[in-house]
Amino acid sequence: MIYLDYAATCPLDSDAGKMYLEVSTDYYGNSSSLHDIGGKASDLLEGCRGEMARLLGVEKSGIYFTSGGTESNFLAITALLSANKRADKHIITTASEHSSIHGTMKRLAADGYAVTFLPLGANGIIDEQMLEACIKPETVLVSIQHVNSEIGAIQPIEKIGTILKERGIYFHSDMVQSFGKLDIAAISAKVDSLSISSHKFYGPKGVGLTYISPAIPWTCFLPGTTHENGFRAGTVNIAGIAAMCVAAQKAVKRLAVDYAHYQALREIVMELASSTDYLTVFQCGNQLPAVVGMRILGMEGQWTMLECNRRGFAISTGSACQTGQQAPSKTMKALGLSDEEAKEFVRISFGRATTIDDVKAFMQAVVSVANERNALRSINEAGTKQ
Repeated sequence: MIYLDYAATCPLDSDAGKMYLEVSTDYYGNSSSLHDIGGKASDLLEGCRGEMARLLGVEKSGIYFTSGGTESNFLAITALLSANKRADKHIITTASEHSSIHGTMKRLAADGYAVTFLPLGANGIIDEQMLEACIKPETVLVSIQHVNSEIGAIQPIEKIGTILKERGIYFHSDMVQSFGKLDIAAISAKVDSLSISSHKFYGPKGVGLTYISPAIPWTCFLPGTTHENGFRAGTVNIAGIAAMCVAAQKAVKRLAVDYAHYQALREIVMELASSTDYLTVFQCGNQLPAVVGMRILGMEGQWTMLECNRRGFAISTGSACQTGQQAPSKTMKALGLSDEEAKEFVRISFGRATTIDDVKAFMQAVVSVANERNALRSINEAGTKQ
């Protein structure tokens, strides 16, 4: 089986795995315990906090470890809103955000917040002028993901951050798909909070972090919480955090090498996709090459996924957090496609182990599927007319 679903999750890096086992064995104390064994674990935790802050280009005191991207997004937005002392309740986000953001917005809407969902432009990028036009005097928060998980569109976080900072509006960015693939330290100063998830860059599952600017006076979501300075409840996962730190160090060191590798693989996709009229690959104004969204004319994405699986390729129909819901892709809908067209969407995503031969073999298979399906449809349509 050739794995082409790295945007969903990555295998655990061997060095990160070794670190996990070592810390689980030697630093098993609760970092909140006052005895020496707890102190040993606490020292390691704070070392990891400092290193992750360095890699992100942020202040150490703003780093809070979590169970992953979904919790990070929810707690970050909740914390920013807790710092809002005005009665205003207007939020702006995009129609293509991760399901954890949409779920949070649904909950906030039930609490009386008005939420504006921005569409994507034809190039996959939000229109900054439209964003500005949607800002109201009562706007308190904007949440826009850095990299779209389905088509790889890279949003102009730096420009958006400048617009919002001038207006005193809090800015959260889901950076789960971008950390480890793009230089986050170059733009982190433009956001008030961000989230990342370990398993997206070869760390263990069940661990991530939120950064919130130390200048923001947030309050605890769950009263009485003491872990992570009150940011979240539950014993801190020291082993997972240390392993994530190792994976993050490696990912940041490899940024340029990996990006060039993914770009070369994407060029092969584009070249071979041009051999059929039945396959569309989504191009963006600014795009992460590791994530490739496509659709086969007249064929539902779940059928394409299953057919590819039968032929030995692991791909997806989009975000793994919403797979199986039989709903149209949010990103495709945000691009203005119909429900029927949006359901044709599938995604492939590359990792370090993905080879040129892997991509060529997949593209040959998917082009064959597209041609066979549409040839059969043409025959059926001709028969119907007779």
